[in-house]
Amino acid sequence: MTAGHCPSGAQVAEAEAFLAAHPDIEAFDLVLNDANGIGRGKIIRRHELLGLYRNGRHLPISILGLDICGEDVHETGLIWDQGDGDLRAWPVPGSLVPLHGTSPRRGEVLLSMYSLDGEPMGSDPRHALARQVAALAEEGLFPAGAFELEFFLLANERGPDGKVQPARDVLDGRSSAKTEVYSVDHLHGMLPLFSDIYAGAKLAGITAETLISEYAPGQYELTLDYRRDVMQAADDLIRLKRIVRAQARAHGVTACFMAKPIEAYAGSGMHFHVSMQDGSGVNMFAEAAADEGTWSPMILHALGGLRATMAESMLIFAPHANSWRRFANQSYAPVSPSWGVNNRSVALRIPAGELKARRVEHRPSGVDANPYLVAATVLAGIRHGLAKRIDPGPETTGNGYDGEDDKSIPADWREAIRAATGSAFVRDALGAEMHKTFCAIKAAELARVSRTIADVDFDLYLHTV
Repeated sequence: MTAGHCPSGAQVAEAEAFLAAHPDIEAFDLVLNDANGIGRGKIIRRHELLGLYRNGRHLPISILGLDICGEDVHETGLIWDQGDGDLRAWPVPGSLVPLHGTSPRRGEVLLSMYSLDGEPMGSDPRHALARQVAALAEEGLFPAGAFELEFFLLANERGPDGKVQPARDVLDGRSSAKTEVYSVDHLHGMLPLFSDIYAGAKLAGITAETLISEYAPGQYELTLDYRRDVMQAADDLIRLKRIVRAQARAHGVTACFMAKPIEAYAGSGMHFHVSMQDGSGVNMFAEAAADEGTWSPMILHALGGLRATMAESMLIFAPHANSWRRFANQSYAPVSPSWGVNNRSVALRIPAGELKARRVEHRPSGVDANPYLVAATVLAGIRHGLAKRIDPGPETTGNGYDGEDDKSIPADWREAIRAATGSAFVRDALGAEMHKTFCAIKAAELARVSRTIADVDFDLYLHTV
């Protein structure tokens, strides 16, 4: 690769302008997101930033083959098979931002991984999404979207029963074990924290919007501005999680992005709203005004593709052991590949609203999923439906949980790993390298969980068998 050529498209001028505008920033977090969506990288000093933009930064290839604990997964083929050599990470254009509330002041820049000759490294989740966006662009289609972020704010200490408990209000220490769904007054106790979250989001160029108290004690939701660029939507989500986690820690509480941290209540989803535009920005999912209520063929075929591919894709949407605890009847987590209109009991929802905002809300993913891989898989499912003109079948009306006995969806995590590993569709959605890496990491995580003795084993069997 030619010296000084940046394959990501980032320009040295961006870094120079940032340094001139922020003379007080002393260091930068370099963040490369792995298969689990965990930010890996380094912190560099101010004087090193221009070198990053000119020459990239060498990082070991194994950084993309780590499990949830940060340990090597040899089955990915990214460790000793390749001598654990270095590849080159480059900054993502437009991702250089200040961080709120840091002392000394720091900034942050997202990275993406490339081979030494400048080719995209296939086990980088951003490249998986970029492939699907590019494939749609070749067909004259441009996906737009946004994610919703649900999460819990928990106390740093466990309760008397040893389980996690909702955090006390950061305003005055008040506690509540009630669900408090949509309670505005309940939100007031966390306003100092949320004010800092909004401030951090603003510095990062993220428009975080509506805040609600969700359907469990200590659970909240933030919505994000709809983006014409789906990659930007995924960047927003991954970055907002880091902001929420950092600001919660600064206020003495824990931000939890497990899919199901409290067994008696609903878990946390990461609903993905997606539409398809043409080159002029016209929403191709919208029906003509004269035919309102008669769905456009494109949105129906998209739904058909998403339904047809959902079963083999569930590992992407529910990637961890805890993810599968979220799928319980009438807990606002879909349990069958159903679709419907203005109906929160289905997996694929067409929200009520204006024609120009017509979109599909993809609801299976937990907040613990990787948004780049979720978006890549959803877009691949839509492409599949459009290419095959798949009929989605009848709309689900009423209680979508009546379809909970649907046997097409994997019953558990182990079955989901098996389905995804053998799936040609998932391999195409993620790319061969990302597919191998992701499935190997999930198999290693399953092995770790399977050999761990859980407390419930002792509760059930210690004195009885």
